[in-house]
Amino acid sequence: MNKSKMKLSINHLAMVLMLFGAISCKENPNKNTAGEDATDVDNTIEKADKVNERLGGLALYTVRDAMGEDAKTTLKTVAETGYQNIEAAGYADGKYYNMSPMDFKSYLEELDLNPISTHQSSVTLDNADVEMAHAKEAGFEYFVVPIPPMGLFSYDQATSKMSMTGGAKNLAEILDKLGERANAAGLKLLYHNHDFEFMKDSDGIVPIDYLLENCNAELVNFQMDLFWVTKAGADPVTYFEKYPGRFKIWHVKDMNEEGKFAPVGNGTIDFARILAEKEKSGMRYYMVEQDQTFTMEPLEAIKVSQKAIKEIGFK
Repeated sequence: MNKSKMKLSINHLAMVLMLFGAISCKENPNKNTAGEDATDVDNTIEKADKVNERLGGLALYTVRDAMGEDAKTTLKTVAETGYQNIEAAGYADGKYYNMSPMDFKSYLEELDLNPISTHQSSVTLDNADVEMAHAKEAGFEYFVVPIPPMGLFSYDQATSKMSMTGGAKNLAEILDKLGERANAAGLKLLYHNHDFEFMKDSDGIVPIDYLLENCNAELVNFQMDLFWVTKAGADPVTYFEKYPGRFKIWHVKDMNEEGKFAPVGNGTIDFARILAEKEKSGMRYYMVEQDQTFTMEPLEAIKVSQKAIKEIGFK
């Protein structure tokens, strides 16, 4: 081919491409340079802004009744209320809220909710590998032992008193073994406190102190429930100072003047003082929780708490 014919061919090709581009633009007037509809881009930006406005986590135990009735709609409300992270408390028969671990994870992804931790009160040394595999599959980072496991926990309905049997040494040994299993599964093990662990047992031992001093810190750490620590007459900040870096997640719930659960900001706990020591604590996440809501519906209470954590300065 001579040079003149080559030049003509190139010019012809350029004209065809320009014409094709003009037709494409006419057919898709809302297309941007990335090939997306402008309206889609706007919706994506708006969705991202809403997600970025969210903060904090919610312990789903707070809305357990609603989760039992309609888990998906409740999770959507949790996201719309402004929470970014969640902690599950609804594992049974290999499922989370009647969803397979993968289905649960996928639905959370649809809502831009992050699965951070899961309370697994049914864990034993026999079923730990299976439960932890499910927790990992669902996308959780922390596997939380919410009470002394394997039948060691007791609750007296008449007095509303909690306690445990077997002793602190026995519990520490169990937690270390579970910690090894969690580590092998790619999870981090936490133990969640109530008030009785801060009180001397029949041997004169304060269980929480024994656990903190004797559990392998590489395998076992803690979720501090700020309400129950306060209820026991202990000071969270004192524990941060004595055992720095051991309290990876907090349960943030308030206490009213009668000593009952209250939405965050509607009680007497000085969260700002505690929050100021979060680095010393080792806190990486916090979960709003309210075991009972008394004067309002749980889904309303979590809105009150969401507003308060912003005002207090939680990020």
